[in-house]
Amino acid sequence: MHPVFPEIDFRGELNDEQYAAVTAEPGPALVLAGAGSGKTRTLTYRVAYLLSQGHIPNEILLLTFTNKSAREMLERVEDLTGISRRYLWGGTFHSIAQRILRVNGAKVGLKNNYTILDEGEAESLLKNAIQKVDPTFIKGKNNPKPKVIANMISYARNTCKSVFDEAEEHYPFLEGMAAKIESFHKTYQAIKLEQQVVDYDDLLEYFLKLLREHPDIAQQYQDRFKHILVDEFQDTNRLQSDIVDCLAAKHQVMAVGDDAQCIYTWRGADFDNIMRFNDRHPEAVIHKIETNYRSSPEILEFANSVLGAQPAGLGYSKELRAVNSSGDKPYFVPLMDARGQANFIIQRIEGLLEEGRNLSDIAILYRAHYHAMDLQMELTRRNIDYQITSGVRFFEQAHIKDFTAQLRFASNPADVSAFARFVCLLPKVGPKTAERLHALTKKLAEKQEKNFCDVLCSEDVLKKVPNDAKEEWPSLAETIREVSAALTEDSPQAIVQLALDGWYSSYIREIYPNWTDRADDLQSLISFASRYDTMQELLAQLVLLASESNERSPEEQQNCLRLTTIHQAKGLEFPVVFVIGLADGLFPLKRTIDDGNMEEERRLFYVAVTRAMEELYLAYPMLNNQGNNVMRLNPSRFIQEVHTSNYETLRAAPTRSW
Repeated sequence: MHPVFPEIDFRGELNDEQYAAVTAEPGPALVLAGAGSGKTRTLTYRVAYLLSQGHIPNEILLLTFTNKSAREMLERVEDLTGISRRYLWGGTFHSIAQRILRVNGAKVGLKNNYTILDEGEAESLLKNAIQKVDPTFIKGKNNPKPKVIANMISYARNTCKSVFDEAEEHYPFLEGMAAKIESFHKTYQAIKLEQQVVDYDDLLEYFLKLLREHPDIAQQYQDRFKHILVDEFQDTNRLQSDIVDCLAAKHQVMAVGDDAQCIYTWRGADFDNIMRFNDRHPEAVIHKIETNYRSSPEILEFANSVLGAQPAGLGYSKELRAVNSSGDKPYFVPLMDARGQANFIIQRIEGLLEEGRNLSDIAILYRAHYHAMDLQMELTRRNIDYQITSGVRFFEQAHIKDFTAQLRFASNPADVSAFARFVCLLPKVGPKTAERLHALTKKLAEKQEKNFCDVLCSEDVLKKVPNDAKEEWPSLAETIREVSAALTEDSPQAIVQLALDGWYSSYIREIYPNWTDRADDLQSLISFASRYDTMQELLAQLVLLASESNERSPEEQQNCLRLTTIHQAKGLEFPVVFVIGLADGLFPLKRTIDDGNMEEERRLFYVAVTRAMEELYLAYPMLNNQGNNVMRLNPSRFIQEVHTSNYETLRAAPTRSW
């Protein structure tokens, strides 16, 4: 029996653009929903509309990127229609894939009681596969670690590239490495099949295989799902878009997204999916939703101007239109340097609080974590409560603490916990082994009347180091010895530079998939060190800053300043936004300028400015202090592309003379 349907006033609840998309005729459609234009509202009302037209719930499939967004949308549909969300097919690509594989997995070699591995379990299974193929590989000093290999394999699978080609691109200098990584992958796949376990990528790959190799099953789901809705279509990767194309072979798909907010290609998102939608679904109707309910007209004019600088044909033309009343133009604020930037922001925040704003109304956005280092220090010093959305506070990050431990130990070789912190990074070295090695070195140093750090490099100590760690030990010990020797002669900045040139910088390359970001963080410690006259002062600051807790009670979070990378801020909005570090080389990052990957950086800037509702401040540090080298910076090219009539330049008083 069909439920009695509550009356929904679609015409009254939606604007013209939303209404056109919600009530569109069946058939392929691309809904380009600009920032702040009510994308989620459009999707939920589309589902409600289809149900009101007599479609039964399980004929509709809603694909999202997070379980949270699926849950919120389906709850809203339930509120609108009274139809329980249990009857609707909605969820992430992975959750829908696993639902269908539970029933049909046998056709691709999966029993219906297969289990799903979490990330840690998948990684240790890959490690087993590596050891099976080559027992010495993990111990090889220059070989990538299992986590790095896992990431690379996952990227290849999600972008539908061969693992061999991806590895060849990563390690062109290492003879035979690509073939080796390919064989690790094959063995890993075989082990999983034998144990009837799958990782997250398997869910999508097996699902696509099922649809491609079993036309009868594909037909069953193509017939069942009369309407397929895909959220955040600009973030789909090749594997996901192939799944959508298989399920929507009859062109019954509505893709919703915004090409101007495609900022995850480094994670595998394929910009072409949204740009070439019409090639794959030739009859597709394009709906543009450009009325923005978030920002003031002045902020939108600025945002439109950012998009206007895109080279022709690289995106759909869109013009966000404001509903909100007029406000201030965005402020472009040239400042002396990162510290001047921090001081300006805090002064302005104090002003905003006096004007009646809450701390939670304000967000500070940055391109890379280390850009906010000075600001975090100053906020801590002034006791202003802040919360970091993108991971932990700068000085609490594992790689900063690992590195600091080496400096701490070199200046105080009696500090066993600092010693254990970095020595335990080596394979097969645990806290007990670290203590034993420390005690042995101390004993030898006293006996031979030598410096502890010199003895660390000796054959006697190396003999007692576990075999798996022997290869890296000399490099680690030598770095500590050099740093220790430099303590009496050199400045804190020179010592940090020396330590950065040593063992740890090659260690992070092998251990962290995002090692380039971490290397940038570590590099920024050089200019940080230049502020201190002695190592004691520097170390005291590093330890105090790292002990700051990021834990907040829900009440505290309610009134907390928000610091976040732009990637993490996507989808959020704030009355007041500061975008910091707007200088060429910082944003866009030097790395992306060198790679020529400007378009994604510009889209990222667009995402940053469209987070602001009422006030937008664009801070440009004119100087970059790398220790004694002071470098003049140019304003970000993204600011230079915007006509000066679209912003106001604010001259902040310098905090110190030039």
